[in-house]
Amino acid sequence: MRFIPFLSVVAALFFTASCSEAQSDKSKSSKTKTAKSAGKDGPKKGGDRRKDKAAAAAITGLERVGSLKGVVPESSGLAPGSTSQSYYSFGDGGNSPILYEISETGKLVRSIDIGAQNNDWESLSRDTEGNYYIGNCGNNESTRRNLSIYRVRLDNPQQVGLINFSYPDQTEFPPSKKERNFDCEASLWQGGNVWLFTKDRGQSSTSNVYAVPDHPGTYTAKKVASLAIPGQVTDAALRPDGQRLVLLGRGELFILDGASWADILKAKPRQVSLEGAGQTEGAVFKDNNTLLISTEQGELYEYTLPN
Repeated sequence: MRFIPFLSVVAALFFTASCSEAQSDKSKSSKTKTAKSAGKDGPKKGGDRRKDKAAAAAITGLERVGSLKGVVPESSGLAPGSTSQSYYSFGDGGNSPILYEISETGKLVRSIDIGAQNNDWESLSRDTEGNYYIGNCGNNESTRRNLSIYRVRLDNPQQVGLINFSYPDQTEFPPSKKERNFDCEASLWQGGNVWLFTKDRGQSSTSNVYAVPDHPGTYTAKKVASLAIPGQVTDAALRPDGQRLVLLGRGELFILDGASWADILKAKPRQVSLEGAGQTEGAVFKDNNTLLISTEQGELYEYTLPN
């Protein structure tokens, strides 16, 4: 009988240790799952910023020129502003429906409230008549059926024309994970159409190119081309002379050259690494040789393009 208390203590200790080990394993498993989940698209705002800054500083032609922190929440695109020294940017899905006019170094010039919802704004471009086109077509899981582009003049920002569209080749919402190539974070105006460049979240390493008319209505987008892009496209910019297209990715960009728009869409993309620059989301040409690039973390860069 004297051994019973001792055996009870041993049993209790063993039970406690077993529980602790199980909880530890569960915690490790949870952390592993979290890390894997966070790594699906790569880290959004993590990483070693000191190493990233050092890597960005080593990129030939890249120069940090300012910051959008406290000015534009989660900058997701760039477009020409009201003057040659200003640009428009905006926050992506979940932020207010506002365009922010900024200087070349990220100083706020003015804020413009747009009379439309920000379901998931991802891109912005301008035509030759001064109309702006806001791509309200972010579609991370390929489930949206309310994809649209807003056409607006900024002298009357509460009057918004609605360009609704759907993809001709999407029949499931969502399709299987390997077929999810219906997220669009890059668009631009060219020749009477708004051109959409998809961000492949499947397995094809392809950015599909679609076109929709630039005036309000409801359309089935026309599939025009498929580009071999080994990355996820986050913005698009066309050089002022119309002979170079840049597709921005996360920490990289792709260059397509051609004598015409049709030639550009047939060109083989050249890949350029911007590793360390952050989650690059916005790009606009300052001139024929220079891009202004914004990141979701709030950095603003100038990049001199290679020939």
